[in-house]
Amino acid sequence: MTAGSQIPVFALYGETAPFPDLIHIERLADRATSEGWTIAAHRHGQLSQLIMVTAGAATARVDGDAYRLLPDDFLFIPAHVVHGYDFLPGTAGLVISLPTALFGAGGAQAAGLAAALARPLRGQAGAGLGDLVDRVVSGFESAGRFRTHLVLGLAQALLAAIAETARPEAKDQPAPQDGRLAHLDALIAARMDQGWGVADYAAALQISAAHLGRLCRVARGMGAKAYIEQAVMDEASRLLAFTRLPMSEIGYRLGFDDPSHFSKRFRVVRGMAPSAYRRQMEGRD
Repeated sequence: MTAGSQIPVFALYGETAPFPDLIHIERLADRATSEGWTIAAHRHGQLSQLIMVTAGAATARVDGDAYRLLPDDFLFIPAHVVHGYDFLPGTAGLVISLPTALFGAGGAQAAGLAAALARPLRGQAGAGLGDLVDRVVSGFESAGRFRTHLVLGLAQALLAAIAETARPEAKDQPAPQDGRLAHLDALIAARMDQGWGVADYAAALQISAAHLGRLCRVARGMGAKAYIEQAVMDEASRLLAFTRLPMSEIGYRLGFDDPSHFSKRFRVVRGMAPSAYRRQMEGRD
């Protein structure tokens, strides 16, 4: 077992159930208090997180580096990045969890935003970002008929604002494999409806399937096949949550000729049938 595989992968910290809503918002104290103000190293396979500190202080441990967070600081953690926190007792702030399915909204422009948010980002909220966060919280807590549309739009605006405001926390330039993985993400988004497998993506990247598998395991903690399937199921989750497309049409759009095969794979990856996932997103379960 590699060191990377020993890092727990959570939906939310300490939880393994499918993501319960369009986004998730909680106060830092809600989870940190029960953990003794220390959150152990972990990573999220299907969501990114925005940590905002409004009072107190925290030390964030991100892939082996440490960053001090003070009031009005924020830190954005992409999916798959190992991170943990040591909070000063009494620290206040928010944790906003954003499923990776949100990154698929926006068509061709989505790849650029996803690339900008592929690495940890830190900055100061300022009035503009702070006001937007307040609006996201208000939308999340609302119960109107168009809550889904409101939350989706505000979450997209928040992601764009983070990308515009923050600076990369990594000290060095991206390694060559980072570029290849960004290219892989763009290819998956473009070729998803064609049912490409590992060999197809490796050929397009001009590397071997084994090499692609190694890149994914090092950077993402999973093999290439699992990574590709997770990306496909992230898009399936987005389509189920944000559209009224029939299950069969969603399957066809994601390269499945047989709707029953799509349903079976979704159940394996997400732990529930596509129809059950849609009902949960609509609040009917």
